[in-house]
Amino acid sequence: MRKRTNRYVLWLGLLALPAFAQTVEPAVDPNAIPATVVVEGRRPGPGVWKVSKGTHVMWVFGTYSPLPRKLEWDASRVERLVAKSQEVLMPPVAKAHIGFFSGLTALPSLIGIKRNPDDAVLHDVVPADVYAHWTVLKAKYIGDDDGIEHYRPVFAGEELLLAGLKKSGLSYGSEVLGKIEDIAKKNKVKMTDSGYDVMVDDPRKLVRDFKNSQVDDLVCFTKTLDTLDTDLETMRVRANAWANGDIAEIRGLNYAERRDACLDAVMNSSIAKDAAALRQVRQRLRTSWLKAAETALASNATTFAVLEIQDILGPTSYLAGLQARGYTVESPR
Repeated sequence: MRKRTNRYVLWLGLLALPAFAQTVEPAVDPNAIPATVVVEGRRPGPGVWKVSKGTHVMWVFGTYSPLPRKLEWDASRVERLVAKSQEVLMPPVAKAHIGFFSGLTALPSLIGIKRNPDDAVLHDVVPADVYAHWTVLKAKYIGDDDGIEHYRPVFAGEELLLAGLKKSGLSYGSEVLGKIEDIAKKNKVKMTDSGYDVMVDDPRKLVRDFKNSQVDDLVCFTKTLDTLDTDLETMRVRANAWANGDIAEIRGLNYAERRDACLDAVMNSSIAKDAAALRQVRQRLRTSWLKAAETALASNATTFAVLEIQDILGPTSYLAGLQARGYTVESPR
């Protein structure tokens, strides 16, 4: 069993925020039926990447989200690899280490964190043309919901995306990762966190300051609106590629651009800049994972690791980092 500690996953949307494609693509008819039908039923998912040095091997499995809601993932191959491993390296996550009682006292202050300061509404904080676009997409995907009009643009965009995913047969979820955890527990294989702890001395002050601070999230919000329909189509293509284990298709997709616009909106806010623990989160996660991976490779004959697929592919990927340090990396066929 994994050792449980009194930690709270760092909120403020820092790592869970949706990120949207930043490429400009042709406009899509807002009333058009989705071009790509998402797959259903039992599917294999992608193969695994092999990282090795000498006789020590680490098998790396790439997760992706969102996935088809009716997908049944065939985990038999992963189960065989986990069963013969000495350790499962979980995906890197930044966790706020704030203590149990401090965490309890901070929880009530999270209420209203998504709302604009001074109870402003979207109409007050975004340009008129952007708001007009928002009303069209809100009617299409969300419907009547006056409460969301009080959300900060970055969180309103998040709700819009989630509603769009639902209508597209997709959903964000942790079913695949949860299945891998269940397999590790069943086979009594140690699970190791590969992220790092964010030390927060005064969580209530951090939340309070965020509530009162301005966040330059107009770029994020505008990109969400401008590319939502094409992004949903892209996500359907990616979800199908992942479900079918189509490595050629997966490799041809650009994942690197997905996270930046909306994550940067929060990370570049005054509150994040003032909180040293929140700086350079992405780089620190990468560094933490590489350290954990090298430790596991040195200690175990066989390790199984889980990463998001976008952290596996590309020249700045985590696996490229291991390759630069002398490890052999082989992709699935």
